Amino acid sequence: MSGRSLRLRLVAGGAAALAVALIAAAFGLALLFERHATRVVSDELEVVLRQLAGAAEVGSDGRLLLTGQPADPRFAVPLSGLYWQVGDDRGDVLRSRSLWDTVLALPDDRPLPSAVHHHEIGGPAGQQLLIAERMLRLADGEQDRLVRLAVAADRVRIEGPRAAFIADLLPALGLLGLLLAGAAWVQIGLGLAPLAAIRRGVAAVRAGASHRLVTDVPAEVRPLVEEVNALLAAQEAAVERARGRAADLAHGLKTPLAALAADSRRLRERGQADVAADLEQLGDAMRRHVERELVRARLQGGGRRPAGATALAPVLDGVVATLARTPAGARVRFEISVAADQTMPFERADLAEILGNLLDNAARHARSRVRVRAKGAGAVTTLTVEDDGPGVPEPARDAVIRRGARLDQSPGSGLGLAIVQEVAEDYGWHLTLATSSLGGLAATMRPGASVFHNDQNKLQIL
Repeated sequence: MSGRSLRLRLVAGGAAALAVALIAAAFGLALLFERHATRVVSDELEVVLRQLAGAAEVGSDGRLLLTGQPADPRFAVPLSGLYWQVGDDRGDVLRSRSLWDTVLALPDDRPLPSAVHHHEIGGPAGQQLLIAERMLRLADGEQDRLVRLAVAADRVRIEGPRAAFIADLLPALGLLGLLLAGAAWVQIGLGLAPLAAIRRGVAAVRAGASHRLVTDVPAEVRPLVEEVNALLAAQEAAVERARGRAADLAHGLKTPLAALAADSRRLRERGQADVAADLEQLGDAMRRHVERELVRARLQGGGRRPAGATALAPVLDGVVATLARTPAGARVRFEISVAADQTMPFERADLAEILGNLLDNAARHARSRVRVRAKGAGAVTTLTVEDDGPGVPEPARDAVIRRGARLDQSPGSGLGLAIVQEVAEDYGWHLTLATSSLGGLAATMRPGASVFHNDQNKLQIL
């Protein structure tokens, strides 16, 4: 896919958005887990606070004491990460064995009685502690004594599970990312499917298989389809106008050409054969140019024509019968080798155009024989028209069928072969020239791309 690919842009944008979303999800889930773990540890610390509050009292000697201690054995292990400390406003301090010789440096704020505060402070051995504390008022004679209770836990109890959670989370997010990327790929493919359908529709229009794009498409691409259909309609209208102008031109030239032919006959009757021949040659050239432009007008803008199934023999018989009444056709013998059931994938008018030009060209250059052969059972695979005339030199064969070639640029041939080539290409066929076994030219029609050599002898495929 190129950098201008719409699919590539959508995939790149989706991948970037997906990556940002997964990274944000990883940070968010890690933060939520940390908050949850912190609440769990804080709840455990508050349970110990309630145990200490229930065990704290003032002894008979006026000193602070605990009637019982929390049962968790970690309070008895030095630097275990779980600590408690009880102190009063007279300087008495009791603490867990796990603190060893360390006294917790509690913050300056003093919570109200029965209110629990949570803080983070530094602890022994560089530990970072999460601490829960509360104030307790104990009766001591006439004056109550304020007691400050604190329970602390190392944050490792939170950070360790968080690291384990992230280690489990990342592969899960990676797998989720792959699944979402696959789903995005499928979604993009489904979203672009109407564009692929439009491309196939345009190809079908260009190939002549249809005339319009199908309008049963999603609403987002329907305006595009409607614009393309409107463009096709405008193009068809322009082609019809061009055909009409070409027909008008042909009709307008028909009478002058007939008059020119009559003048040439009168000149010939008066013995001016050379002038008559020049006029006939000029009239013939003009007629061929008009025919060529009429063919172009008929084929213009249509793309490749859909294959039909026109019977070959009836069209061929009609062309031969017409040529037999011309001076060139009357002096040659037509040898036809075509089965009655053979067909060619051309419209009848176009097939008549092809046969007429091939046979007319062969009759005008033949000495006495023109042979027509068709190969294929039913559908014709090759059609060959041969003559026993002088033929066309091999270096000039490409030129006489090249699109746009003029009569004076094609020695030994008129415009007929170029017309045949244009009509044939519109159906996906091509014309090749070779030396006939009769000694003249063999013109063969075959399905497939047109191949010829240009002036620099480099192979070209039209």
